[in-house]
Amino acid sequence: MNKLQKMNEQTLKYVSLITLTLQNALVGLSMRYARTRSGDLFLSSTAVVMAELVKLLTCLILVYIEEENLQKFYTTLKQTIIKQPIDTLKVCVPSVLYIIQNNLLYVSASNLDAATYQVTYQLKILTTAFFAVIILRRSLKSFQWGALILLVIGVVLVQLAQRGTSTLPSGIEQNHLIGFAAALSACFLSGFAGIYFEKILKGSDISVWMRNVQLSLLSLPFGLATCFLNDADLIWRQGFFFGYDLFIYYLVVLQAGGGLIVAMVVKYADNILKGFATSLAIIISCIASIYLFDFHLTFQFTFGAFLVICSIFIYNHEPKVTIDKYSAMNKI
Repeated sequence: MNKLQKMNEQTLKYVSLITLTLQNALVGLSMRYARTRSGDLFLSSTAVVMAELVKLLTCLILVYIEEENLQKFYTTLKQTIIKQPIDTLKVCVPSVLYIIQNNLLYVSASNLDAATYQVTYQLKILTTAFFAVIILRRSLKSFQWGALILLVIGVVLVQLAQRGTSTLPSGIEQNHLIGFAAALSACFLSGFAGIYFEKILKGSDISVWMRNVQLSLLSLPFGLATCFLNDADLIWRQGFFFGYDLFIYYLVVLQAGGGLIVAMVVKYADNILKGFATSLAIIISCIASIYLFDFHLTFQFTFGAFLVICSIFIYNHEPKVTIDKYSAMNKI
């Protein structure tokens, strides 16, 4: 039985590694392709709203499975969302931030190639660490601070390797400075929203799926407001789903399900495994970009990406705790 359990755990670890790697790599590559291909260009603001709607429906199904019957499901929703308005309103902060962040990621994907986008977005490790120290009062070890410095150097090298503007098949003129600014802003929003959401989760006994129901439910009005503030004329003229095809629907589902899949498998993946997944995703994005987007790999970009990968492993490294044998004997 123990042997079978170990085999199952090992299988789950490998499944986690593959899932995390594919999710990390496919989102960046798919967003880049969707924004750069020729043909009618969809509105990214509507895609963000659709992803939130899919996420909401998925989480509602998961909550229903947890509650086991319709009556308990309805009661839980009423108790959690309607009868605790202050608690629900707390989730407004990350709801707004995630909507802005997701719109910024589309701006970044339109202006940065998939490989550069993938490497640059790892700055969310830095911003998450920063807000964890400020909000949650966590302390970082010296090697983690060193890893963050290495991360910044690596991203700077990658960004300096990309210069100028160019016109894409979709008609968008990509600007690396705008792409970097959008990615950096998204990293700050991701870091703050993630830590804020973590604090809310730890401060209550509400399940993570129910919290995600609240998150998506509150995100939808903000997302729709963003659509009509930015693209009202185009939506009235061309329609909400203009430029949508099977690939865009796949992208919406990938974005919606990606975070939920990661939440499910992360418990089986330790920090080293997560580091492997992120690093493999960067490598896959670089290789795929060469063949799909005519990306030119330079020594400066390669070295910068290598530093970022090293920083991920160093930051997630968990040194083994050594116990002094004499003090251990005293505790017996």
